[in-house]
Amino acid sequence: MSSPPNNYALARARMVREQLVPRGIHDERVLDAMGTVPRNLFVQDALQSQAYGDFPLPIGEGQTISQPYIVALMTQALRLRGHEKVLEIGTGCGYQTAVLARLCERVYTVERIKSLHIMARRTFDRLALLNIVCKIDDGTLGWPEHGPYDAIMVTAAGPHIPPALLDQLADPGRLIIPVGDRMSQELIVVDKVEGSISRQCIESVRFVSLIGSQGWNE
Repeated sequence: MSSPPNNYALARARMVREQLVPRGIHDERVLDAMGTVPRNLFVQDALQSQAYGDFPLPIGEGQTISQPYIVALMTQALRLRGHEKVLEIGTGCGYQTAVLARLCERVYTVERIKSLHIMARRTFDRLALLNIVCKIDDGTLGWPEHGPYDAIMVTAAGPHIPPALLDQLADPGRLIIPVGDRMSQELIVVDKVEGSISRQCIESVRFVSLIGSQGWNE
């Protein structure tokens, strides 16, 4: 049974207080976004009562909505200040997209699965998130027409960092992506500064596979 709306607000506040702050999420803008975006609207009705639990949830098509802590960690790692143009690869249900949209000027997001794209678009419209532009395509190729991007987030795991995404990253710019095999990965933050690329691993994770011409095969 779903919780009433006021209980969802309490659940969001508890999620921030008990799951995010103790694990080192300290960016006040990220904490505010996580405490504001209604995660329950991005999951199936039958799962709404679990939307603020400390775990990922299925969203259909073999995909998942990430654990709240991972959403916050990846968002914080991009160090957004409000003026940025962000590319997201893997729209999924759109929850991560909505969090990003509260923290930057515009989000371009790419999803390969049509049903998820449609579901996310409906939720963006319902929440009047007007700074999100989305399309169905091979996300491993990025969205070159709108690049370069100040920040890029990839919400599926690849065997390596797609070269197209590095090419579309602005200078300076920051990219975050899980990289590894299909069972386990490292969350890697990439900085591009004056033409040089540096990489830092910040967390061990397990994501669904990044499918595409510069990712995994089906």
